Amino acid sequence: MANTFHWLDVQRIAEELADAHPGVKPYAVTFVDLRLMVEALGGFEPQPEHPVNERILEEIQRLWHEEAEDLHESDDGD
Repeated sequence: MANTFHWLDVQRIAEELADAHPGVKPYAVTFVDLRLMVEALGGFEPQPEHPVNERILEEIQRLWHEEAEDLHESDDGD
């Protein structure tokens, strides 16, 4: 993986959030808080030509939810 990522790297962001916030329920996070959480991730560098919008945040939230479920299932299967 590249060292840095930005708003269009939604899958990478979801994976990073799942790793950084394992106990958080993605759909309980407001978009304002989600944006702050993403911006706080190590390696995140926004690009002016790709600003964040509601569609991007929705997709990050959806993918994060899927990633969190996958991590939970793999923990149960150990």
